[in-house]
Amino acid sequence: MVKRTVYLDNLNLEEALEKFLFRVREAHSRLEQGPEQIPVDKALGRVTAGPVYARVSSPHYHASAMDGIAVRAGDTVGARETNPVTLSLGEQAFYVDTGDPLPPGCDAVVMIEQVTRHGTHADQEFVEIIASVAPWQHVRPIGEDLVATEMILPGSHLIGPYDLGALLAGGVGEIDVKRVPRVGVIPTGTELVEPGSELKPGSIIEYNSQVLGGLVTQWGAQAVRYPIVVDNYESIKEAVLRAAMENDLVLVNAGSSAGSEDFTSSVVAELGELICHGVAIKPGKPVILGLVEGKPIVGVPGYPVSAALTCELFVKPVLELFTGVEGAPRPRLEAVLSRQVVSPLGQEEFVRVKCGKVGDKFVATPIARGAGIIMSLVRADGIMRIPRLSEGFEVGKAVEIELFRPVEAVARTTVVVGSHDIILDLLANYLSLEFPGWTLSSAHVGSLGGLLAIRRGEAHLAGVHLLDPGSGEYNVPYLPKYLGRRPVVLVNLVYREQGLLVPKGNPLEIRGLRDLSGGKVRYINRQRGAGTRVLLDYELGKLGINPETIEGYDREEFTHLGVAAAVASDSADAGLGIMAAAKALEVDFVPVAKERYDLLIPGEFWDSPYVQNLMKIIKNPKFQAEVQALGGYDTKDMGEIMYYLR
Repeated sequence: MVKRTVYLDNLNLEEALEKFLFRVREAHSRLEQGPEQIPVDKALGRVTAGPVYARVSSPHYHASAMDGIAVRAGDTVGARETNPVTLSLGEQAFYVDTGDPLPPGCDAVVMIEQVTRHGTHADQEFVEIIASVAPWQHVRPIGEDLVATEMILPGSHLIGPYDLGALLAGGVGEIDVKRVPRVGVIPTGTELVEPGSELKPGSIIEYNSQVLGGLVTQWGAQAVRYPIVVDNYESIKEAVLRAAMENDLVLVNAGSSAGSEDFTSSVVAELGELICHGVAIKPGKPVILGLVEGKPIVGVPGYPVSAALTCELFVKPVLELFTGVEGAPRPRLEAVLSRQVVSPLGQEEFVRVKCGKVGDKFVATPIARGAGIIMSLVRADGIMRIPRLSEGFEVGKAVEIELFRPVEAVARTTVVVGSHDIILDLLANYLSLEFPGWTLSSAHVGSLGGLLAIRRGEAHLAGVHLLDPGSGEYNVPYLPKYLGRRPVVLVNLVYREQGLLVPKGNPLEIRGLRDLSGGKVRYINRQRGAGTRVLLDYELGKLGINPETIEGYDREEFTHLGVAAAVASDSADAGLGIMAAAKALEVDFVPVAKERYDLLIPGEFWDSPYVQNLMKIIKNPKFQAEVQALGGYDTKDMGEIMYYLR
């Protein structure tokens, strides 16, 4: 039986990285291979192995820089419009085009525009010029661009398109470049299956290797993916040893934690040197750093967010060491945090955020922090670091964000905070297509959360569908309470069907809200402050049903699709949501009520492109038709102003 180890270390990030890179430098200096010689036309994106020198001058002859007359500068002295100078063709003057060699004895060129007459006198052709020229005027002398033996590129230079032209101009046809590092990626896990395989309970599609391979390719390496290795000590050992012998760097994905089938640290320790197991970061704590056959080995945690982060922190610096080229730093900005973030003391945490510019400030909204949520990486605009000796940040705190996209792109983001609806995703797609460069960022915090975001100046719009129990009216009664006399515009997006989402076939024969009480139905609720939650409580109150009699009333989900997914996966028997979510996840729908879903817009943003771009889309008949096709939507008032306060 193979003995497994729990985390050996809990080093801070700086100490772990320094320790790892020190050992990698030592090993790499002993194993480093010589350069590779390739044709210049194949060198784009490669890195020079050493300085490159011009073999010929460019130009390698004195060349005319203009269309005109090649002359000896001394023959043109005094020429002007009132005193043209006559020169004999073939003796004192010679017609040349741009790029032609200068005839012997010539040291300047008169532009063709300054030649006023061409004629013949006594069988001799002549020209008249109206401007004098200085020696070497309008001439490209030998070596103007490059002189033979001049250095064109230094070593460790990333070769770009312009560099190719300079190399060829300097007579360089082949060039020595550093070899592209090979990175072996080994996915491990008995539960993993290849994409396209039949999915059974417990099976997981293996996609991390594609993500990791894509990252190292971006960083100038060649990714080599190995077949999935099951959780068997000897199998993992064999795969790691083979990959270490065939590559410059090896990534072992999963098996880095302390579970019963996490063998990577023991394998690395047996085959080579285990430098570190466990770093005080979140996500990514179980990362393994070591050497096998003198090659760096990184045990990458299995969760996708942890895997991506540990690659950024530990793999990228190794590849920069190998290639000699540092990647361009990501843009950074200061943003105001839209909600409180609590973080465990002693770990440096990396939190994904959505960003946008609202008024004169940038706003950062934390998104899902789970290490297994790959979509959080897709949706994120940047990342926020929380120091290991901090317990988090309060709402409104100014924080530094490391961006995944340019600041200018973030500044062209329409920020929508509030109630979730599938239409917002459709709206985001139309915005990107109809207005290139503009994007929509939506944070699902419930209708009440949207109102509060508007009050704090953290959003351009808020999605709201808050029912006032006293009047039965939607949204308007809440505005004075939360926004006072602040100028706002309330625009209808849609009317939508809300109902109980139940499993296909409705096996419990649920016919309405009365069937939820009694403890026989596992319910899944929306979060406090969500309009759907308010609607549920209103309808329960009308029926005289005590929420405490509903099993799962306190179990919360943040989106309609999340509720539908819980029902579809049999983790809940019912949940209140929109018909479009039921249709999307193929569960049944029991109608309960029809509600109004509006967009709340602060008056100062009404005429801005953040809002007006969306208004143009909302009034587009094609967009409205797509919304209706989703099911459960009525677009009769879409884009109409329902209320405004100036």
